[in-house]
Amino acid sequence: MKSSYRLCFAAVAACIALASCSKSVAEQMKMAQKVNISCNPELLEVRGGQIPATLTVTYPKGYFNKSAVMTVTPVLVYAGGEEKAASLVYQGEKVKDNYKVAAWAGGTLVEKVSFPWKEGMEKCYLELRSVIRHGGRDFDIPAVKVAEGCVTTSLLARTQGEYKYKEDGYQDILHKSAEGQILYDVNSAAVKNSELKGESVTDFQAALERYGNDERATVKGTQIVAYASPEGGADYNAKLSDRRAESAGKAWESLSGEKGSDVDLRSIGQDWEGFQAAVAASDLEDRDLILRVLAMYSDPAVRESEIRNMSQVFTEMKTKVFPALRRARFIADIEYRNYSDEELADIAQNKLYLLDESALLRLATRTEDPGRKSLLYRIAAESFNSEAARYNNVLSSLDSGDLLMAAEKAKELKTADADALNAKGVIELRKGNLADAALLFKKSGTDEAQHNLGVIDLLNGDYKAAAAKCDGYNKALALLLDGEYQKADEALTGTDAQSNYLRAVIAARLGRDSVARKYLDAACEADPALKKRAETDVEFASIAN
Repeated sequence: MKSSYRLCFAAVAACIALASCSKSVAEQMKMAQKVNISCNPELLEVRGGQIPATLTVTYPKGYFNKSAVMTVTPVLVYAGGEEKAASLVYQGEKVKDNYKVAAWAGGTLVEKVSFPWKEGMEKCYLELRSVIRHGGRDFDIPAVKVAEGCVTTSLLARTQGEYKYKEDGYQDILHKSAEGQILYDVNSAAVKNSELKGESVTDFQAALERYGNDERATVKGTQIVAYASPEGGADYNAKLSDRRAESAGKAWESLSGEKGSDVDLRSIGQDWEGFQAAVAASDLEDRDLILRVLAMYSDPAVRESEIRNMSQVFTEMKTKVFPALRRARFIADIEYRNYSDEELADIAQNKLYLLDESALLRLATRTEDPGRKSLLYRIAAESFNSEAARYNNVLSSLDSGDLLMAAEKAKELKTADADALNAKGVIELRKGNLADAALLFKKSGTDEAQHNLGVIDLLNGDYKAAAAKCDGYNKALALLLDGEYQKADEALTGTDAQSNYLRAVIAARLGRDSVARKYLDAACEADPALKKRAETDVEFASIAN
């Protein structure tokens, strides 16, 4: 916005000193009336923590005396006092000094001034105070007001910074399994009674009984997986594995007493995966050579042929490796309900030492008391060297607004991953160290860090860049400040007091006074601080009571 002021009539007397002595008073008055002073913007605006303005003075020919020096001091006057910008000094063409020359022929002078924002400046005005020195005498020119009021909408930015906690890793449901197996003779699918009474099967049955009696456990299903050792040909072993799956299924029915039970039967065929694991764990002399063969060839027939060529080791594998691969496995899938939040809290009262890292992190996440939360994170960090706990402890201090404590805790971090860099950037952002914060956010590269870079753009007055990086509320604010009112309204999705306040500003700028009033009333009713702000907010001059 721009405004233009004529030089006030009271200044004519002083202006006479600037003109040629041959000029009449009437002529001087006419020249004074032709002096135009404009300020852009007319309504001053906080931008990047400053209140900038561009002053333009246009004066006629013969106005500025060739032997005069004029000192102009821009002054921002507000309820708390006044703030002076650096004085601007101009000299006539005959003055031998180093000030900016104001030509006798007339012209235009353009100056940029800026004032640091201070509380109370939302109700202010900008005036120019001038002194002319001519003929060894000083002439004071009455102050000229060039702008009034200050838009402070940019101060509505949410500048706390975005960050996210590390996940606690706590599992509400633990997935467990119980397993037993039976072994078969070579080339046989018959289940031996000794295998059904063997330790592996009896332990499996005992585990099922134990889980069955545990109210936290639920057996979700049972599967039987049958195999054949990798000897004798792939086709033959595939059929043998099928028969073993069928016989193992019938054996399970007799063991469980459940005819036609819902059991998942699977036949793998040649057990090359089990073979590789068994060889790797063995003390076979040619173990490494066998493993290389398995890595080099994927065709089962080629693998078997190459291994059979190692006649001595193949004979050794018949007794040390193959018997354990002629098998069927009984596998029960079990869901185990972990401790609830209430149970964790009860345990923590007297037996905190029983909780593992993930349980401590979960408990801290659910704790409202900042001191207790910090203690739990510290215990997890000390007991389990938990970097997640150290990092989350930094965020707990940021949440509570204790910036000094957050900075101290950040020094304890052992790693500088992307989340940690962003958290350190948030600390610098809140300190007002925008350059340091920006470097950390750029190194981080997380979504949160990108949004935080947008906050810095917003604070620096680069609204287009801020709108591109931010989302939600801050994006809407950046668009609003960039004059994109419709897009700003579309970006606002919240129904909180601040969002409604922004909606009121948008509506007011669009001249929709009734809409502005509706949103402003809603915002002020929900937040007394916004109500107080609205009383001096020039955005609502058109709907002021």
